[in-house]
This record gives sequence, structure tokens and C-alpha cells, in this order.
Amino acid sequence: MAGGVRNIGKFFQDVVKEMKRVSWPNRKELTRYTWIVVGTVAFMSVFFFLVDYGISTLLRFLN
Repeated sequence: MAGGVRNIGKFFQDVVKEMKRVSWPNRKELTRYTWIVVGTVAFMSVFFFLVDYGISTLLRFLN
């Protein structure tokens, strides 16, 4: 059991070391990336809405 606890402690020490090496984005980059994600999600939502609406309309027309 003690070996498991040491392994967990070592794991978290390694996580802390890796997190210090991460290149974090600055505020301007983070804002830019956030808008890119929001824009992409909005575009994909509209795209799939239109595809769904078109297929639904087509199926109603065929029935």
C-alpha cells in the first residue's frame, strides 16, 4: 500500500513539473482563440440546422 501512495505522490510532483513547462496563452491570444471557437460552433450550428431543415422538408415533400 505504501508503494501506491508514493507512486501517487510522484505522479502529482510530475504533473506540477509539467504544468510549469506549459506555454500558457496570454490574454490577447486567449480572447482570440475563444472567439474562434465561438464562431466555429455558431457556424456549425447554423450549418447543421440548415441541413436538418432541408432534409426534413425534402422528406415531408416526398411523403
